[in-house]
Formats: sequence, structure tokens, C-alpha cells
Amino acid sequence: MDKGKFMQGKIVKGIAGFYYVHVVGFGIYECKAKGSFRKEKRKPLVGDNVEIDCLSEEEKTGNIIQIFPRKNELIRPAVANIDQALVVFAVTDPKPHFNLLDRFLIMMETKGIPAVLCFNKQDIATEKEIQELQEIYRRCGYQILFTSAKKEENIALVKEVLKGKTTTVAGPSGVGKSSLINILQPEAKMETGEISKKIARGKHTTRHSELIPIDEDSYIMDTPGFSSLYVNEFEKEELKYYFPEFTYYEGMCKFQGCDHIHEPKCAVKAAVEAGEIHKVRYQNYLEMYKELQEKRRY
Repeated sequence: MDKGKFMQGKIVKGIAGFYYVHVVGFGIYECKAKGSFRKEKRKPLVGDNVEIDCLSEEEKTGNIIQIFPRKNELIRPAVANIDQALVVFAVTDPKPHFNLLDRFLIMMETKGIPAVLCFNKQDIATEKEIQELQEIYRRCGYQILFTSAKKEENIALVKEVLKGKTTTVAGPSGVGKSSLINILQPEAKMETGEISKKIARGKHTTRHSELIPIDEDSYIMDTPGFSSLYVNEFEKEELKYYFPEFTYYEGMCKFQGCDHIHEPKCAVKAAVEAGEIHKVRYQNYLEMYKELQEKRRY
């Protein structure tokens, strides 16, 4: 890469009109976006792969001159090019809130973003608790990891899953998410420190989406504000397509277009009865279906 002129990197943070671009091997550049993006109503997002025109190598400043096409984008948080989601819940203390967990999985399914489930605090969990979680989610096809941030157990497995990808890390508070992030990237504080020094304007303390480089081509993003997720960006008839374990039974029901609710001779309901689909998941499906139904009335 030419030292100086044009470089390619990834936006790791955006704040007050400045974008912080991580260029592998060169560090983080503070950049402004060129005016033509505004005219085209294109706003750079955290996660965007961009080309920058380096203004000062010493000051590490530049201008964003090109935004490369996005693979996907999330609205809340506003971020682009996510490869996968690492959904972190605790096995116990607090026990997982399954409805919230399923909402997050559905949100990712609607965006076509693969999710990996990470259940932390395995060091204080019983074998029975671990088994129950495996039973509920095994049939959905999600990869499941059990970790202990406190005892640093299975961290190598997590690193393996994150390698070479941009991963959004999400989960409610109290599950050890921050501890996990700190173990994955002890230098995270240094990197963000480098940005903070540049910002040093003190006014911008609100939580922003931010990508943390954990090695050359792997990034994680802490997703703030993940306490309640409303599933309402689609119609109730679509909900069944976001439960991967229902797919196998597609076309086996008596009625075409069966919603697996009240219809007779429904293959999905039969699978729930037979223990092939977990009752917890089906219960959450019913709850969300009802929620979508109610929403349409108003």
C-alpha cells in the first residue's frame, strides 16, 4: 500500500461528522466524508469499507472518497457489513429470557445474518441447565458455545468463530458480555484510547456503535440498547420463515400456507407434540404471532 495517498480501510466509529477509519497495518485515521455523499444522500456507516485520501501521515487525517457496496445494513444500531452476530446470554444468574433471545435471533434471520449463541457463566451452571439450552436450540441449527469469562474457559473457541469476520456482539446486561469483550481484545482500550485522544472534545459521551479491531481482519461490535426488541417489521404470515426448525415441515401440513396456529393436521404442531420442535420455541412463536396480529388491528 502506498504510504500517503489512497488507502482502503473500515470505518470503526463515527462521531460528530468525523469518521475513524482503521487501515490494516497503519492504524486509525480521522476522516471527513466528501460533500458529494451528502448530495447523493449517502451517509457513511460504521462497518463501511471505504477508500480514503490521506491528508497527513503524521496527524493521521484524511478524507473518505469512496464507500464500497454494502453487504447488509442494520438500522438499530446503524451499522453495515455485519458477517454474523454473537448472541451472549448467561446459562444462569440471570437465567436466559427466551422470548428476548428468540426476538434477537429473528431480527438476524430477517437480515440474513447468521447467529452464533454464546452462553456464558458455565462455571456456575449445572449440567441440567446446560443440557436444557442445548435441547432448545440444537434443532434450530445455531452453533452453540458455552463459556466462562470469569475463568476464561472456551475463549479460544470464541476467537475461532470470530476470526476474519465482523461480528456484532449482543446480549442483555449482567451476562458477562463486557468481560468477554475485554478478554477478546485487551488492546481494545488502547485502540479506543487512540480515538478518544483525537476526539477529546468531551461533549460526545453518548453511546455510539463502534467496531473494535481484535486482529488484522476481525472486528467486533458491542451493540448497546439491547433490552427490548419489537418484532414488527413484517407481517405475521412471514414469522414462520424465521424459525429455521419449521423449515423441515414446510409443505407437510394439511393446508397450504398453514400458519401453524389453529389449523388442523399441522405438521409443525405435531412435531412440537412429538418433542421434535421445542415447546419453548413454539410458545414464543405463538406469542410473537399474536403480537403481530394485534399490531395490524390499530
